[in-house]
Amino acid sequence: MDSQTLSDRRVLEQMRAARIRAARMDRTSPRAETARYDSATGVLRIRLTNGAEVSFPTRLVAGLAGVSPRVLRTVAVGPSGLGLRWERLDLDLSVTALLQLCFGGRTLLRAAGAAGGSARSVAKARAARLNGKKGGRPPRRSVA
Repeated sequence: MDSQTLSDRRVLEQMRAARIRAARMDRTSPRAETARYDSATGVLRIRLTNGAEVSFPTRLVAGLAGVSPRVLRTVAVGPSGLGLRWERLDLDLSVTALLQLCFGGRTLLRAAGAAGGSARSVAKARAARLNGKKGGRPPRRSVA
């Protein structure tokens, strides 16, 4: 297998592209910034990177129901912010799954679709212009 050598310029280009992707992910993907368990209320509080905060009773999550507050307080946010970890329980939970628990899957899918639909790119603009030359979006047909 041939090994490829990257130039400094190419590495810097890739780093810039990665930073842009990370910034886009920060705006569109639910990622945890902090998480803590409040033993007085029995609630797990998650602060997302976009500034939103979500909290829910741990009794609603099968893997956390009945676990002692001392263990629940050991929650750690994963390196990417996509998951939460309880080392003593050997348990990892995704932030997206926890948000689905709080808001329901349909609401999250609707929000994700809106975020994706609002994305702007050169390719999307070009496709929209070509579609416009063809007469635009076809009319909806009613289902009778």
